[in-house]
Amino acid sequence: MGTLSYSETEKLLSKHYIKRPIGKLVKSKEEAISFAKKAGFPLVMKVNSDKITHKTDVNGVRLGIKKMNELEDAYEDMSRKFNKEEINGFLLQKMHDGHSVLVGMKRDKQFGPVIVFGFGGIYVELLKDVSYRIAPINVKEAEDMIHETKMSAALEGLRGGIKADIKNLAELIVRVSSLSMKNKDIHEIDLNPVIVNDKEAVAVDARIVR
Repeated sequence: MGTLSYSETEKLLSKHYIKRPIGKLVKSKEEAISFAKKAGFPLVMKVNSDKITHKTDVNGVRLGIKKMNELEDAYEDMSRKFNKEEINGFLLQKMHDGHSVLVGMKRDKQFGPVIVFGFGGIYVELLKDVSYRIAPINVKEAEDMIHETKMSAALEGLRGGIKADIKNLAELIVRVSSLSMKNKDIHEIDLNPVIVNDKEAVAVDARIVR
């Protein structure tokens, strides 16, 4: 088993209509500057490596880059921090605001693909606010998964917060289910975080194991 590369991941998710941010894997400061001129700000910068699973644990993520000089500083700082032989470059993405959720799949030997939904971001392992279903699932079952979690109140716009598009999020969960059913060689999918707001659900970080 091995983790899919950035390009392989993008191709597979695109094929199943799972939305991703505008992004590019860059390997030089000049490439980073060129991308920023085309995509605009704010941006997120992440180290890209098969050997690093949790990028935040190694300070491999820079959020809210709003100016060109901030991008140049971030690139130079992270280039000094990480050994070039151990990374594939840096992933630059347009930044999205909203709730952080987790959508994933683990293939069980007995039950097949098991779909998981829950609270995302860096606190997923601490809070363990998750729900499960055996694939395949439909939109209604995906919506039930969402409402089974404690964070569903936040997604509904608790105390004036951002109200998420639940149907859009449920459809993304169903697409992960469909991907899992059609690709028997995929053992694990980890979309964390998926950023969801009142307009979209975007898988801003993705790890797929084949």
